[in-house]
Amino acid sequence: MSEPRAGAVAPLDPSTDAPWLPPDAPLDMPVQALHAGRLANRRLPTTPPGIGWRRLFVFGGTAALTLVAAYQMWWLMRSGDVRVLEGVLLVLFVLLFAWIAMSFMGALAGFARVVARRPLRLGLDTGGPLPELSTRTALLVPVYNEDPQRTFAGVRAILESVVATGQGDRFDCFILSDTRKADIAAAEVQAFGTLRAQLAGRIGVYYRRRDDNRERKAGNIAGWVRRFGGAYAHMLILDADSLMSGATIVRLSGAMERHPDLALVQTLPVVVNGSTIFARMQQFSGRVYGPVVAHGVAWWHGAESNYWGHNAMIRTRAFAECAGLPELGGREPFGGTVLSHDFVEAALMRRGGWALHMEPGLDGSYEEGPPSLTDMLVRDRRWCQGNLQHAMVLPARGLHWISRTHLLVGIGHYFTAPMWAMLMLVGLAIPLEAANAEPDGGGRYSPLSYWREADPERFLWVFALTMGLLFAPKLLGLLATLLDRATRRACGGTLRLLAGALLETVLAALMAPVTMYLQSRGVAEVLAGKDSGWDAQRRDDGSLPLSALVARYGGLTLFGIGAGIVAYLVSPGLAAWMSPVIAGLVLSIPVVALTSARSPGEWLRRTGVFATPEETTPPEILARADGYRHPESVERPAQA
Repeated sequence: MSEPRAGAVAPLDPSTDAPWLPPDAPLDMPVQALHAGRLANRRLPTTPPGIGWRRLFVFGGTAALTLVAAYQMWWLMRSGDVRVLEGVLLVLFVLLFAWIAMSFMGALAGFARVVARRPLRLGLDTGGPLPELSTRTALLVPVYNEDPQRTFAGVRAILESVVATGQGDRFDCFILSDTRKADIAAAEVQAFGTLRAQLAGRIGVYYRRRDDNRERKAGNIAGWVRRFGGAYAHMLILDADSLMSGATIVRLSGAMERHPDLALVQTLPVVVNGSTIFARMQQFSGRVYGPVVAHGVAWWHGAESNYWGHNAMIRTRAFAECAGLPELGGREPFGGTVLSHDFVEAALMRRGGWALHMEPGLDGSYEEGPPSLTDMLVRDRRWCQGNLQHAMVLPARGLHWISRTHLLVGIGHYFTAPMWAMLMLVGLAIPLEAANAEPDGGGRYSPLSYWREADPERFLWVFALTMGLLFAPKLLGLLATLLDRATRRACGGTLRLLAGALLETVLAALMAPVTMYLQSRGVAEVLAGKDSGWDAQRRDDGSLPLSALVARYGGLTLFGIGAGIVAYLVSPGLAAWMSPVIAGLVLSIPVVALTSARSPGEWLRRTGVFATPEETTPPEILARADGYRHPESVERPAQA
């Protein structure tokens, strides 16, 4: 059964109409081979000029900074032979310093672009007339056990915004359900019927629920491509919590039409709708610090951008030709279905000779963040497994070297946590070994004194350089925001911005030891073969009862107390040195409880701390979706 394009819409009868879908338009999507293939079109028409110099700046600057710091660190340990522990420390320091140096170089480039207000690429802009489209685009919304009322309210807001552009006939929307719970599936069907009636045939909207949800989200989208992809030039991938304005969607479709080498273009989704302290600090961080980072990576990624899995416009033919994912060899969790499919799909499309771009300056794209540290770590555990699985994709033939860099960065992100932990432990063990080697060294153990006494000026220089590069992306993002008068005012003004940055830094520091431990445990679990599973995400409330908090974080609290006592007994100096880590572990339960609750977050909202422009003056798409998600409020008109 196909959908009428205008006029009255018949009520949905699940017994006869479900799945209520348009005629099939099959498109072949072959499974790709990783062991065979070659890179097509090494340079693409949309490759930015001077891309080689850009990458030399980032990678050459990273190498130069790392070599300088490595030499200084080696100089600190040069007295006597470099023993095993010192060698381990040096290797860990070099790897971690290179990691933060690369982030700094990218943020430095991004800061320059943000402050200079460089024009958007690919002919995109945030104002002016919309392009007249000649092709059709499908909006795909994969869902898995999500709240139907919340999801369909967002979809309604998006589709009404598209209709308001006057080009609704160029778009269809597909709700692609992988829901396994019968009650939620029934509610989805009911919500879909309501949505059709509300839209009254002004734009095509369809619903399909798979009986077999193999390959998870990637299989859901691939199944749509193979059955319906032939009817659509492009597809826009949206998550259940995604929102995009109709104007932005039309502009992205126009960019695809203007640039035939373009396989993917994505925006920087702005995190919105945070109600807890944790969610609000995440949206504050993304809005204040995120642009310089995003503009920086877009600057050196060029036409070899990565793919973040949602809020991205994709050329259907390019995706079908190149992005059919194979099953990975070996046992789970490394073998089997590709979990973090977006990175791999991007790498395969670039191998096939297509361009992938990110344009963080295009507004009108939004998403929601996890409401608590607990929810973030649950999601992070799944991403950990997916990113470590990319080790099986790295040797694939024909990948562009930037695509391999994306895969390596994803893997490295999760190994940094255990590496920081090891660096801290080795840095404590070396002074302890030296103290025990002295006849009267039993009461003289002090890590700070040990490293400072080796070469006081050099130690302070290395420490200052490391901390400076570590915090530089935040400082550059804050400075760029302060320099933008409109954004600064929309964030509550200078004082509230500075208060928010200080509070975010303190809370992030307290949560860092918990995150470090749990990410390290996640890596160990993946290496031991434990699967992460696939659960629906919580969207609003991140609170947990005290019993659940104790069950999750009680062990960390006890470990922190024990570590503090042992450290003090060994040396008060050691306890002082470890106090930031000990405080984060000991305070894990109250910190998680405080930051996960809605009332403290609402209090911060009233005071203007962690304010963002999207909260101060909500864009139409956000206000509309919020009205539909909360039917007790006055509903906005259906046509913009």
